Amino acid sequence: MRIVGYHIIAFGLGFILDMILGDPYCLPHPIRLIGTLISRLEERLLDKEAVAQEKRKKGRLLVVAVTGTTVCVAAVLLVLAYMVHPWLGIAVETVMTYQTLAAKCLKVESMKVYRCLKEEDLAAARKAVSMIVGRDTEVLDEEGVAKAAIETVAENTSDGVIAPMLYDALGGPVLGFFYKAVNTMDSMVGYKNEKYLDFGRAAAKLDDVMNYLPARISAYVMIFAAYIGGRDLDGKQAAKIYKRDNRNHASPNSAQTESACAGALKIRLAGDASYFGKLVKKPYIGDALRGVETEDIRRVNRLMYITAWAGELMCLALLTAFYCIRMNG
Repeated sequence: MRIVGYHIIAFGLGFILDMILGDPYCLPHPIRLIGTLISRLEERLLDKEAVAQEKRKKGRLLVVAVTGTTVCVAAVLLVLAYMVHPWLGIAVETVMTYQTLAAKCLKVESMKVYRCLKEEDLAAARKAVSMIVGRDTEVLDEEGVAKAAIETVAENTSDGVIAPMLYDALGGPVLGFFYKAVNTMDSMVGYKNEKYLDFGRAAAKLDDVMNYLPARISAYVMIFAAYIGGRDLDGKQAAKIYKRDNRNHASPNSAQTESACAGALKIRLAGDASYFGKLVKKPYIGDALRGVETEDIRRVNRLMYITAWAGELMCLALLTAFYCIRMNG
């Protein structure tokens, strides 16, 4: 059971490191390496002239190759570290856990958008938000840019914070990196366009499955965060809009935290958006009790941070309870 105790220590320290350091751009990041692997395999596997069935077969091969490589590398590093010494194992697991989380990075990138908007530099704000969203940003006005930043923080509270946190808690950073590999594939090849509809199908479906429970847990934790987050956040409205609008998206998971966030901020999110030059019709999420404003980017980051801390404390409490029960049993 000592390994569970080591895991609890590393799990907590990894979260703290993410909150302090975020993603230093001067250092290589494993998720970028996974992205590079996906790009190179895509170049070898994707044949635009192939029939749909062949593209889907190659897409499944991509999923197996990327997840298999990621899990093997992560497991070998972790096992070797613990074999050398428990403290080295804890240190390596801490760093690996930290690298699966993205709360600080999400805040840093979205606040770049906030600062550009406050400086009334719409062109710079469009460029900044284009780094964190998949939609076309050159057509967005100031409110559209702010809304795009808010939506990506809301959605990634699940994808980039709570979901990897839950998988880290359940299976350590090996399972955490498995999740990140799937999520990264979905973000790169999971588009429903002519190029990726068939090739990215396996990655997109697996991402939906892996996010199904975490997205809903994230939404409930976010609603709790809205209740304790102060007067700028409305927990009652968050619960109301979540219950009504959590299915207002083509993805079974994307509207979960987005609906809770829209309610908490008392704004309306989503709606039609342009992707790769094509207008995509989407339902709205939330009620426009007031207009979207630049300050909402700060508010959604505060909501995300409270959600992250609440999720971390919840996981630590469950892990500690499990450890104590096993030790006393």
